[in-house]
Amino acid sequence: MARLIRAPAGAELVLPWWAWLPRRRYRVIGSVDAADLVPDHLPRKAMVLVENSHGPAWVAFDCPCARGHRLLLPLDERRRPHWRLTVGRFASLSPSVDSHENGTHCHFVLRLGQIRWAKDTD
Repeated sequence: MARLIRAPAGAELVLPWWAWLPRRRYRVIGSVDAADLVPDHLPRKAMVLVENSHGPAWVAFDCPCARGHRLLLPLDERRRPHWRLTVGRFASLSPSVDSHENGTHCHFVLRLGQIRWAKDTD
């Protein structure tokens, strides 16, 4: 499993140099206590967990469409909808992500760190 950086309580995640190395697949690189502590700039194909006392609550990452919007997906089973994140060497999300933001439509599946676009994506 890849190294996971944990931000100190209440602090923004500070990414080391190796987190910025080019990656071929999506992976979780770190975790923070609150969504507003996720860095404004993330390395390409990097994901950050937002954790609370019950464990992972959200996952944040930049949309793979490269139009500049950030996705923040709930992982808590008590929320509707919610996603299941599998973290190993590479990340997987289920179900698919269907985002409609700022006039864009991005619909994809993330499996073993790779994006597979749905046919209905703009």
